[in-house]
Amino acid sequence: MADAASRLRSLAEQVLGAPLPVRLRAWDGSQAGPPEAPALIVRNRRALRRMLFKPGELGLVRAWVSGDLDVEGDLYSALDALAGLVWERGDDARGLVESLRDPVVRAAVRELLKLAGPPIPPAPPREEVRRPRRHLHTRRTDRQAISHHYDVGNDFYELVLGPSMVYSCAYWGAVDNDETLETAQRDKLELISAKLGLTPGQRLLDVGCGWGSMAIHAAREHGVSVVGVTLSQEQAAYACKRVADEGLTDRVEIRVQDYRDVRDGPFDAISSIGMAEHVGAERYLEYARQLYGLLKPGGRLLNHQIARRPQRDETAYEVDPFIDAYVFPDGELAPIGTTVTQLERAGFEVRDVEAIREHYARTLRQWVASLEADWDRAVRLAGPGRARVWRLYMAACALAFESNRIGVNQVLAVRTPESGASGLPLRTRTWNT
Repeated sequence: MADAASRLRSLAEQVLGAPLPVRLRAWDGSQAGPPEAPALIVRNRRALRRMLFKPGELGLVRAWVSGDLDVEGDLYSALDALAGLVWERGDDARGLVESLRDPVVRAAVRELLKLAGPPIPPAPPREEVRRPRRHLHTRRTDRQAISHHYDVGNDFYELVLGPSMVYSCAYWGAVDNDETLETAQRDKLELISAKLGLTPGQRLLDVGCGWGSMAIHAAREHGVSVVGVTLSQEQAAYACKRVADEGLTDRVEIRVQDYRDVRDGPFDAISSIGMAEHVGAERYLEYARQLYGLLKPGGRLLNHQIARRPQRDETAYEVDPFIDAYVFPDGELAPIGTTVTQLERAGFEVRDVEAIREHYARTLRQWVASLEADWDRAVRLAGPGRARVWRLYMAACALAFESNRIGVNQVLAVRTPESGASGLPLRTRTWNT
């Protein structure tokens, strides 16, 4: 009888209808496939059961998070090689049914089931969020989703993000320069401050303020008063300590508060950095109108948001199952055109859109490198499953940004007064020099 790796490879290729672009190493120590390719390590039969009982991306992710499946070699190369067979195919149930009509595929699946052992579906890893996918975006469900993602532990985020504690893409200079992540993150915060035209004495609302980095930068470097709001208790506690350590308690207030409950406007400027992805399509116009109402006439909004590519049929859009179950429950991405339209419907005049997706790819690779460099400590802080979630999530997202499957944009919008005077300079892009 053939060894497990050879059998598994042959059967998988029959099911997929394409050569497997990685090397396989099975639980019996056998290997099959190109020796120079990254190795997909199937540690036990349970990994196979996970993939068979939940075909597609989610089954692979469950096997990865549980540690039943691993990669030896470069993770980026492995994910890039597998993308066409898994992620780009999606989890189309109709396509699966169609493929099972092929007698060769049915026979291969039967053999895989025999190879997998007892026909009992393994329980999902405990890191998986298991609840109806309704995307209601109520105050309660949003609070739960934010807690799942951000209340992992501030020490863990320090390890990944570094001293800047900024959880959005940095703003890099030349491709081949050797600037640090901290310098690039500082430049991003300064870019946002310049776009908002912050001056001493103004009031800034930082929506989804994270660990307080933008609030502290704006108050310290530009003399503004800042209200920062977050739904994460751990973020707020950390941010408050940072504010106190900087001696800025007279100018920065951090609140655990939903942006929909902010009532003490108007503000001269609003920053929303990596927060709008949590709002949801059904609530986005409400979000835009709320921020519009909190600004003074002439006030500016800087909306920094990840975007996806538009689909021919937008009603067919589905949230990525891995992201939804393990990373951002209820998070939704929209095309940049949709975001701009909703901001305009709320009353904003959109004045500038800057696409910076390459910056996010480079930032993510830095975060992955930090995580891998201190892997044992990351596992102690967050647990092995959570650490594996973050390694996979950030590496896969880096590739998605690099290949233009997703992007990120800074949208500058103004609550232009009736006079029509936007208050912006004629040559706005001088902030990039």
